[in-house]
Amino acid sequence: MRVLPAPDLDDRRFQDLVDDAKRLVQQRCPEWTDHNVSDPGVTLIEAFAFMVDQLVYRLNRVPDRLYVTFLDLLGVQLHPPTAASVDVTFWLSAPQPEPVVVGPGTAVSTRRTEDDEAVVFSTRARLTIPPRRLVHVLTHAAGGEPVRHDDDLRAHVDFPAFARTPQVDDAVLLGLDDAAPGCAVVVRLDCDVHGVGVDPRHPPLVWEAWDGSTWRRCEVDSDATGGLNRRGDVVLHVPASHTASVVHRLRAGWLRCRVVPPVEGYPTYGASPTIGAASAFTIGGTVAAVHASTVLDEVLGLSEGVPGQVFMLEHHPVVPDGRRFVVEVADGSGWAEWTEVDSFAGSGPEDRVVRVDRATGEVQLPPAVRESDGTLHAYGAVPPKGAPLRVPSYRTGGGPDGNVAARVITVLRTPVPFVDRVENRRAALGGVAGETVEQAKERGPLALRTRDRAVTAEDYEQLARRAAPGIARVRCIPATAGPDAHGLRVLVVPSAVPDDAGVLRFEDLVPSDEALAVVAQHLDERRPVGARVLVEPPYYQGVTVVARLTARPRVATDGLRAAALAALHRYLDPLTGGPDGAGWPFGRPVQAGEVYAVLQRLPGTEIVDDVQLFAADPLTGERGEPVQRLELDPHALVFSFEHRVRVTAGV
Repeated sequence: MRVLPAPDLDDRRFQDLVDDAKRLVQQRCPEWTDHNVSDPGVTLIEAFAFMVDQLVYRLNRVPDRLYVTFLDLLGVQLHPPTAASVDVTFWLSAPQPEPVVVGPGTAVSTRRTEDDEAVVFSTRARLTIPPRRLVHVLTHAAGGEPVRHDDDLRAHVDFPAFARTPQVDDAVLLGLDDAAPGCAVVVRLDCDVHGVGVDPRHPPLVWEAWDGSTWRRCEVDSDATGGLNRRGDVVLHVPASHTASVVHRLRAGWLRCRVVPPVEGYPTYGASPTIGAASAFTIGGTVAAVHASTVLDEVLGLSEGVPGQVFMLEHHPVVPDGRRFVVEVADGSGWAEWTEVDSFAGSGPEDRVVRVDRATGEVQLPPAVRESDGTLHAYGAVPPKGAPLRVPSYRTGGGPDGNVAARVITVLRTPVPFVDRVENRRAALGGVAGETVEQAKERGPLALRTRDRAVTAEDYEQLARRAAPGIARVRCIPATAGPDAHGLRVLVVPSAVPDDAGVLRFEDLVPSDEALAVVAQHLDERRPVGARVLVEPPYYQGVTVVARLTARPRVATDGLRAAALAALHRYLDPLTGGPDGAGWPFGRPVQAGEVYAVLQRLPGTEIVDDVQLFAADPLTGERGEPVQRLELDPHALVFSFEHRVRVTAGV
């Protein structure tokens, strides 16, 4: 449906008004011949034109205001800003013998400067940092049986971490006395320099945690051992899914260090490193935070005892926090709850409901409409006259200002005992500005067509975007197999921001459980009876490009390699990549020919010698055979996974 442009009711501007006035002067008062700016009469004309120009500007804004008013009458409100989210790590001053608790709503922020105000975030859940210690150590050679080394550690006897000649998937397992979900764990190792052959800056190792069903990769904050080659600490960020389980007949919270194929251009182990001592303890924890502040027990005012009352919140916009907005009304015996609804249309005279415009902070109480027979029909209960109204809790904030860079949230605004510092290891994502009138003009006709009911695939996509304005892409497809066959799958792609090198994290492309639940609930209330709807992320096909380039003479090979990697990540981007730059099309295959073109366009490229494509699993890192055309599932998206580019200097 094409949206007609808003009419310009009067397109005259200041100079047009002055010229029109001077022409009228010539017609009505021909004896007035001095039209220069020095003439007092011309000064009056210009003053009049200036005031009329301001009135014309306001007149031309009337269609926008009327448009918004008409949309509001139809129940279409401007979307408020959405709040950015980020994982925040709280670091302890030292290991503690008792659990350290960081409560929900703990405020952290960026530093305030002369030019910028502090950007405040608050934690979304309770974080507990429990004390943990090492109780078991096992070594497990690839294809062999695990060997327990608890007695060796107590006797201070060195033992090899891997096989004599380390192989891929050799591992050393460390068992904590219990799980440490979401915690920063320090593994202190006393290693001897026997793991020869590796680059300490790029050891062929990964650290993983057992979540009860599979091994999840841990983020390594720092590794002072240089790949298990010297005494030092390895600081790990354990996934939130970590759980205590029985592994090899021993129950513990298991971590492991596993040998993997080395990065191209770097060596692997020639001999196994040895471990003489090992210990572990927790030193911090990570919890999600949102760019919003929590307002508690705000008093709205006193009821006048009439329908249709309107109150204004002190702070707006209102950021969704996963709960319905609630207004409490004193009724003599306590506080009665009045819950938020999207529309008063389905409410009866006794229903305690309110309607909230989250963008403007306007709280509306139910109206009463006069029927054709002269009676009043109330679309909700009316608080008694003089009853105080309050809002027990709501969040305010949001907007693109919350999309802060990594490691800039460093201020702990709410003191927490034993917490030394705070930081965000990743950039904040999801902050979106409020909807503009122009955007509402495009959405309005679509909302009128769906009428808040999902029938077609486009209806489901439109309603999903309404439920979560912060998501980047939505696609509705039929479910053709499995228990949900003959139902619908709504694929949700969240907003994500690449790092400075243009690399997206796979975890950022997986929507949170909360976002999926919000979309699912919104669609469930609007789907036809009997329709089965599954809301989930799409399948991401990892793609690894291995390319060889020849640089032009006097072109730095390192710079060209960095530019080539950035170009590949930019083109094979599920959000902003593809031929049109609007996100990789669902199901579109990847062909080596187009990769040749992307690399050949780089200013320093003399020739693209070779390009190979590999299908990759972003979770396990496993790759397939080299191909020239990589087929995708009809409803899958690509994901750049560890591209490799070798650049040869030009002659």
